[in-house]
Amino acid sequence: MDRETQGGWVYIMSDRHRGTMYVGVTADLAARVTHHRQGTGSDFYARYGLKQLVLAERFDTIENAITFEKRLKRWRREWKFELVEEANPNWDDLLKHLI
Repeated sequence: MDRETQGGWVYIMSDRHRGTMYVGVTADLAARVTHHRQGTGSDFYARYGLKQLVLAERFDTIENAITFEKRLKRWRREWKFELVEEANPNWDDLLKHLI
């Protein structure tokens, strides 16, 4: 399966309910979140210690995921909060559901 057809994930990591958020995109969600938690993710992530996966949306292609991630990064914080709370009202850590 090539990169274009394997699909992708847009995800949001957070430090707490309605706290600091990191928006990212990946083809392998579990591996990427593990990298973040081990401190090998982004500098932003490492600086703020974001440990909770609070949103994960799957896309058919990585290109669609990248397009949505770019759009989501331009959203206002409140809109991102509403998106998380629509899918995950308690801001639970979703990684346990993926592994």
